[in-house]
Amino acid sequence: MSQPRVAVIGHVEWVQFARVEHVPCAGEVVHAGDPFEEPAGGGAVAAVQLARLAGESLLFTALGDDEHGDRSLARLNELGVSVHAARLSAPTRRAFTLFDDAGERTITTLGPRLEPLHETEEIGWGALAGLDGVYFTAGDLDALRAARAASRVLVASPRAGQALGKGVRLDALVMSADDPIERRAAARAEGDAELVLATEGGLGGSYRSSSSAGRWEGAPAEKPVDAYGCGDSFAAGLTYGLAAGMDVESALTLAARCGAACLTRRGPYGRQLSGRES
Repeated sequence: MSQPRVAVIGHVEWVQFARVEHVPCAGEVVHAGDPFEEPAGGGAVAAVQLARLAGESLLFTALGDDEHGDRSLARLNELGVSVHAARLSAPTRRAFTLFDDAGERTITTLGPRLEPLHETEEIGWGALAGLDGVYFTAGDLDALRAARAASRVLVASPRAGQALGKGVRLDALVMSADDPIERRAAARAEGDAELVLATEGGLGGSYRSSSSAGRWEGAPAEKPVDAYGCGDSFAAGLTYGLAAGMDVESALTLAARCGAACLTRRGPYGRQLSGRES
């Protein structure tokens, strides 16, 4: 079977990472070590995981016309992602992420999220045609509609915000059970989704559709190192599995393995599942 053609419509942030023993309390000073930087955010992380599973992926996004935008393009291309980006006068969003000795990550963002708008011809939306799977995490309603028209499988995150809940059919809606922001955002979109999934980290999660409901088990993982990107890698694995024609249970098993693999190395790209392992 040939590899599915897959893409992400979403956002990119330039992220500075560092390790701490624990996240500081108010007024506390802690020393951070092992610093590094990557283009990340939900769109970028999912696009790289899809590229590793399928051999290549597309990312439709928006970046600032600045150094961080240039570096993001170069690094994502290096990681196997073909980037279709609008370059905007606003700065590329930045973020700081601390990962502690328990493997948990804490994120602080700087500046507004730049989202791909369908009216922006520079992005090259025509490349959506004939895709097997799209993961949507940021963009406007017209971009979501274009993804639905172009792709057999459409998976979305509640973080896509106002684009959701407007009657565009989703094959799956993926949220974190522990994230109240995502749960609230998902409430208005659940009626448009064939499958609604709530992840619970290493415990697996639950799913429901019009005809069934159930749970999946978390995949075994080595010692946790850094949780950044685990959820986005899970969503990418699910998108890939459904686009490749897997049944829901098989796609969830693959997605759980993607999330667990990401947990075992620092940063989102230190360890992601490859196509040979799927």
